[in-house]
Amino acid sequence: MTKVWLVTGASSGFGRAIAEAVVAAGDIVVAAARRTGPLDDLVAAHPGQVEALRLDVTDTAGAQAAVDGVVAKHGRIDVLVNNAGRGVVGAVEETTDAELRELMDLHFFGPVALTRAALPHMRRQGSGAIVQLTSMGGRFAFAGVGAYCGTKFALEGLSESLAAEVAPHGIRVLIVEPGAFRTSFAGAGALSQSEAMDAYQDTVGPVRAGLSGGAGQEAGDPAKAAAAILTALDAPEPPLRLLLGNDAADAVSGSLERDRAEFRAWEKLTRSTDFDS
Repeated sequence: MTKVWLVTGASSGFGRAIAEAVVAAGDIVVAAARRTGPLDDLVAAHPGQVEALRLDVTDTAGAQAAVDGVVAKHGRIDVLVNNAGRGVVGAVEETTDAELRELMDLHFFGPVALTRAALPHMRRQGSGAIVQLTSMGGRFAFAGVGAYCGTKFALEGLSESLAAEVAPHGIRVLIVEPGAFRTSFAGAGALSQSEAMDAYQDTVGPVRAGLSGGAGQEAGDPAKAAAAILTALDAPEPPLRLLLGNDAADAVSGSLERDRAEFRAWEKLTRSTDFDS
């Protein structure tokens, strides 16, 4: 059966790679983006199979109309990919309320609105998949990316609950956690930076330089990432979380080991806080 996909942030990076993989698989993709011009070539090359949709995911009021429009035209929605996002660097103290709220709208409230809009249709079908593009930074954090990781942590927590809630309805949830991939994420003009404070030069300064300086040299291949996502979704029992990239695998493995060591070091105190029998 031909599936119908709605992919946000589809004009470049992971979104574009996923849209191309969907087309290659013979499915239909509604490629959503704030600027649809970069999608003109994909639409022209695959008439009837690719549709460009102008959508700003931070416009939560437009989420319902976007999803309902897909269903009205194609009769169903099988996969929602919440991919739209951007990078932000800044110490927590450097990050303004406006910067944090804008990022939360993009990485959390927007995807949640689209997810809620898609669920009634998927429940009616008795099938569907929600794909949440987070990051290896949705599993652990480090200096300079508190706002970014905070939004990704939030989406992961909600998605883990969602997965348990919708499984009886035949709906799957896949949280995708990429490492550094060769997208426009850290490219010129794409990486937002809070105004720097001298106090955080030693901790956040190297992160600012490292992310922007490594743009275009990342080891991760977006086309391979897209293929991996499709492979996971086609599995009889897909994972809840799918890490992508050697750097993500190494970093999360190290984080898990540190968490386990800390738990063991403090387990006795942890268990000492119940009422005495």
